Amino acid sequence: MVKLLVVSAWFAVAAGSVNAAPAPVMVLPLSGAIGPAAADFVVRALARAERDGAQLVVLQVDTPGGLDTSMREIIKAILASPVPVAVFVGPSGARAASAGTYILYASHIAAMAPGTNLGAATPVQIGMPSPAPSATPSPPLEKSKSKTGDDAPVPQDTLTRKQTHDAAAYIRGLAQLRGRNAEWGERAVREAVSLSADEALAQNVIDLTARDVPDLLSKVDGRKVTTAGGTRLLVTAGAAILTIEPDWKSRFLAVITDPSVALILMMLGVYGLFFEFSNPGFVLPGVVGAICLCVGLFALNMLPVNYAGLALLLLGLAFLIAEGFLPSYGSLGVGGIIAFVIGAVMLIDTDVPAFGVPYWLIGSLALLSAAFIILVGGAALKARRRPVVTGSEELIGSVGVVLEGIGTEGWARIHSEQWHVKSLVPLRRGQDVRVTARDGLVLTVAPLNEGAGG
Repeated sequence: MVKLLVVSAWFAVAAGSVNAAPAPVMVLPLSGAIGPAAADFVVRALARAERDGAQLVVLQVDTPGGLDTSMREIIKAILASPVPVAVFVGPSGARAASAGTYILYASHIAAMAPGTNLGAATPVQIGMPSPAPSATPSPPLEKSKSKTGDDAPVPQDTLTRKQTHDAAAYIRGLAQLRGRNAEWGERAVREAVSLSADEALAQNVIDLTARDVPDLLSKVDGRKVTTAGGTRLLVTAGAAILTIEPDWKSRFLAVITDPSVALILMMLGVYGLFFEFSNPGFVLPGVVGAICLCVGLFALNMLPVNYAGLALLLLGLAFLIAEGFLPSYGSLGVGGIIAFVIGAVMLIDTDVPAFGVPYWLIGSLALLSAAFIILVGGAALKARRRPVVTGSEELIGSVGVVLEGIGTEGWARIHSEQWHVKSLVPLRRGQDVRVTARDGLVLTVAPLNEGAGG
């Protein structure tokens, strides 16, 4: 009887193990330009996948490219992840261009939907522009023989050549790590070539094609994948699919790391502090300005910023503010607008799509700044022309009435205040007088009607 119970319990445990649901699969949508927000989202999501016991992370990619630093941060997280990562270029019509190609090469499983493409991974110009052509003829472009047998032109300016060689070595290392076509990866860097999904599969650039994520999971079921945590067996048939959308932090970073938004935040911060310093006690402009300035500087710290451009931008704003206080007759204002425009154009040190400040925004902000200075300067000029209404100067010429007169001195009511007054002629009670001078708390007055003295 005891043996029968033991055997029954063993069969029950075995049946429970067989029928246990497989670990979930986590899907991460990654669309748009790859920047600091996308890198933060992917890195934190991969850490969450490990904590939650996911068996696979599917990175659904549709990107035109992005920043090199953000791309490398994502790739480092994929290479260090104990959870397998599948990059799926989809849905149909999507692409994995530039930085997306590197991320696909780094993945444990690479897949594409029909009607998608990848490639064009040549690094864009970052930093100083190429030198201007000289009068002496330049040597012809060098030719490098790739393993595919094609002659690939190598650019001659040193900076671009260094970037291209570095990018080619990087993608070749990723290809060798994952057993993918390293030669085509190098061509994608040097020649900016692209492939469709079927061509990528035929040339061993990707592992498979799939219509959608469920189709991808059905095709990778039973596949063994080697990760940083060891070899994993994927049991994805019937696995629950959890789609993780960017949280508030990722969305917030996506907004503030837009170069246009960062530039606007910088301007709001500077002008908010200007209002607070010029009108102490308002508090709100200072609080809002300080917050905007800190957030703007934080965003610029995460972007590839040209510090010469940032210095010109701040110098231009300082000149525009100084125009409202100093009698420069417009020279500071004009110089400030010129410095602001040049600094804004130079601010973001990259030609990556979606990470530049549009010229229309720069022009609009420059015009708004000019209008602001005109309004402030006009208001200051009007205030300067108005008569004085407070202080000692305002008392001169004021009219009052004598309250108590004793000879040439007495008390008078002027502006609803009692003042000690003196005069060159005798004063009498109720007599109207005009203030002609002030000496401390004593006013010199004269009868309003000179003939009224007596």
